[in-house]
Amino acid sequence: MILRCGVLRHACMKHWLVLPLLLLAACGRGVPDGARIVVAGDSVMAWNRDQDASVADKLSARLGEPVGDLSMPGARMLGGVGPFNIPFQLDGVTAEWIVLDGGANDLRGTCDCSDCGPVLDQLISEDGIKGAIPALVSDLRRRGSRVVWADYYTTPLYAGTACEAPYRVLEARVQRMADADAGVDLADMDDVFRSDDLSLFDDDRTHPSLRGSSLIADLVAPLLDRRN
Repeated sequence: MILRCGVLRHACMKHWLVLPLLLLAACGRGVPDGARIVVAGDSVMAWNRDQDASVADKLSARLGEPVGDLSMPGARMLGGVGPFNIPFQLDGVTAEWIVLDGGANDLRGTCDCSDCGPVLDQLISEDGIKGAIPALVSDLRRRGSRVVWADYYTTPLYAGTACEAPYRVLEARVQRMADADAGVDLADMDDVFRSDDLSLFDDDRTHPSLRGSSLIADLVAPLLDRRN
């Protein structure tokens, strides 16, 4: 059964501390039987789900097959309860392909663009071998999944500011992780996003617009078409 969030999206984001966890879980959809692709992560992946236009929705439409969706607004790699923890989202999940992102809420909520070294090291070490991200990816690979890590775009709010730097470091480290494993691909959202093109962003100038979610799916889909 696939659960839908619908108009609860904003309630889930603003009031999750006081709502029961089971209600919040309804903001995710789950994994249809037989799905070979599962999307997980934070609000970048989940955005526009109330309009059937999230990254998972767009991938499903483009590829003509069911796509699981476990992503949750506010989810973190480090900490977070239940589905608000990205490794928890994928606990016990097996699929041919896992598409995910993560780390933005850890960086924004913990170090606020300054002195982010300790948080970055907890997420992923400089060599791309240790940390929460490599641990999750290694676990998924042991389960037999191939992984597409979707690296963040630069938002209009962060472009040209000191807040770009931690995300550049995160991208470089994830790239080293991907380079070491042929079963891991890095999809860089900056390849299809421009921070000065506001048509790609929702009104908050942070999350993807309908067009933005579609472009993320367009970026990822060719990687999933590969059968090597």
